Amino acid sequence: MRLLVVEDDHILADGLKVGLGMTGFTPDVVGTLEDARAALAGTRYAALVLDLMLPDGSGLDLLRELRARRADMPVLLLTARDDVEDRVAGLDAGADDYLGKPFDLDELAARLRALTRRADGRASASISHDGLVLDLSARSATFDGQPLRLSRREFAVLQALAERPGRVLAKSDLEERLYGWDAEVESNAVEVHIHHLRAKLGREFIETLRGIGYRIRPEEQTPSPSASAFS
Repeated sequence: MRLLVVEDDHILADGLKVGLGMTGFTPDVVGTLEDARAALAGTRYAALVLDLMLPDGSGLDLLRELRARRADMPVLLLTARDDVEDRVAGLDAGADDYLGKPFDLDELAARLRALTRRADGRASASISHDGLVLDLSARSATFDGQPLRLSRREFAVLQALAERPGRVLAKSDLEERLYGWDAEVESNAVEVHIHHLRAKLGREFIETLRGIGYRIRPEEQTPSPSASAFS
């Protein structure tokens, strides 16, 4: 799940990049409002983690800009300004959550999972579909009651497809979700992940729509004759 983190403290920014990456997110990190605006203009993010005190202004300015444009992306303010009036101002400006520094990384990850879950219209911390159960907090999966051994990116691909069965995701959509700016993406990386998942779930569980993308078929739908797997 792709995040934008706006944090000008280099040590903390590096820690957030590594720590959030270990909890299943793909964070891009910038240190200024200018860089944040450029990132938001070119990439779709599931959520924004935003500091208030930045070298070129206040994070509240960016937050107000987003809400003025009716952008509904979840925003979590992560800041040392943790007085009651600061929290009230941030939430009233359009933030979805507010966490003061210092903070616990597990709590931050849990709050982000809750925000993105609600934004996707889900109340549960798990995703269940046609025998598949994904526990998003534990990053674990079972299929027909049996545990699945998945790599971090296999889990991410499966989560992206299982969040809305029937929705088609293009290869570029999955690449954007899986890989940050500094990651090298091989041309067939998504196909390899899909191939591995089919080996564990069955060839018909993930459909290929030629020239369009991939989807997990809705439970009531029978396999499409036109859908085929990569060999």
